[in-house]
Amino acid sequence: MTDVLLSQTVNDGDISIIDGLVEMTDDFRTGVYLALFGGNEIDDGRDNNPLSWWGNLNETNPINKYVSETEFLLKSLPVYSINLFRLEDAALRDLEVFKKINAATEITVNIRITGVNTLHYTINFDGGETVEFIQNWKASFNL
Repeated sequence: MTDVLLSQTVNDGDISIIDGLVEMTDDFRTGVYLALFGGNEIDDGRDNNPLSWWGNLNETNPINKYVSETEFLLKSLPVYSINLFRLEDAALRDLEVFKKINAATEITVNIRITGVNTLHYTINFDGGETVEFIQNWKASFNL
């Protein structure tokens, strides 16, 4: 199955247009992007949260809901290396959907600081497919 390639860039998500056509993909990159950054970045994931993404309002299957704990924490945690563990754990929870739909059985996440307010994500599925991207740490009280 193919999908529009949504790529995470240092300026948030983007699509590529090559020779007038939207770039497509048959790997996990778009799913990873949506799992980690889909929804509303101010939604903390609580049940019945009024800040939930509008697309979740009528969704009855929890697998299809976009609640990005990762994006919420990027906006709310201070930039300290100790918080990388919290971000990795949040990413694993956000990516749990890949296990629920039987697309993966083992997922690992490694996040490292590569520059001022800049993170490098490496996500591996079942020891095979790897998705990597750069993300800005968005907390407004960065040091």
